[in-house]
Amino acid sequence: MTAFARIRFAGFLLMLFGLTTASVLAQKLGPDGAPNPTASVTTQKTLLEQAPRIQGRIDIPDVKAGVLMQPAGRTWDYFHEVLLHWGAALVIVGMLAVLAIAYLIMGRLRIEAGRSGQTIVRFKAFERFAHWLTAVSFVLLGLTGLNVTFGKILLRPLVGPDAFSDISQIAKYVHNFTSFAFVAGLVLITLLFFRDNLFKRIDIDWVKQGGGFIKSKHAPAGRFNLGEKMVYWLSVAAGIAVSASGFVLLFPFYGTDIADMQIAQVTHAVIAILFIALILGHIYIGTLGMEGAFEAMGTGEVDINWAREHHDRWLAEKLEAEGRQASATPAE
Repeated sequence: MTAFARIRFAGFLLMLFGLTTASVLAQKLGPDGAPNPTASVTTQKTLLEQAPRIQGRIDIPDVKAGVLMQPAGRTWDYFHEVLLHWGAALVIVGMLAVLAIAYLIMGRLRIEAGRSGQTIVRFKAFERFAHWLTAVSFVLLGLTGLNVTFGKILLRPLVGPDAFSDISQIAKYVHNFTSFAFVAGLVLITLLFFRDNLFKRIDIDWVKQGGGFIKSKHAPAGRFNLGEKMVYWLSVAAGIAVSASGFVLLFPFYGTDIADMQIAQVTHAVIAILFIALILGHIYIGTLGMEGAFEAMGTGEVDINWAREHHDRWLAEKLEAEGRQASATPAE
């Protein structure tokens, strides 16, 4: 090939490159010569052909941000907007109804022998601090969490959308930061009461004697009876599960994907609702359901006769350790 032929061939290649570049630029520029931002975007028709899962192309490295629709998302939405509403309402209202019926049938469990006028320390100050730290933080978490589920249905029509928005934003921060106090309290009560809540042979006798609900029978118990132990272990298990799933939601997408986040949200919601129902029963027994029970965590001391009727083995060991004797005679 002569030098002239080579020059002419090189010119042809340059012209071809120029035409191609011009065509590409024409696609990227609009009719007015301005850049066309949608020139390289996947068309709507192409995206819709991917249904039921639709994922586009994005410039940032966060691949999950390009997911527009996914079948599991619709399942999660149905759970959150329908199943959770009905399920939570049935569980919570159902528990309140059961407790109301129990109160109407049995009334308040009184101290049969009457108050003796003598007291004994049941919980030390630090034990009560751990309990109330967990209890108060749980109540705040429960109320702010229920706002997520029922707020739009129950609260927004009462206060209006603007006030509801402000309340919900505050509730979100309260919920997030209170979670750390709850975890601290959960760790404390787990460590403080672990040994006394181990199952023992006396728990079988407690069940055989009707658990203290049959007036003609006396149910023996140590520091905690079987019912209290069940509440303790269920609370610890639920507390761990709800805390773990809660922190996954609090710090999203750290080693998790969209499916993991949806599972965490469902787990957190279901366990939290069941946890609330459990604690409602615990609150009832400790207040309206049983005379003298609240004093244990209120002042830390309980009446001797109350202790003898509900925790006789623990009372005997406590009195022996203190070198005390107590009369069962009611105070005048």
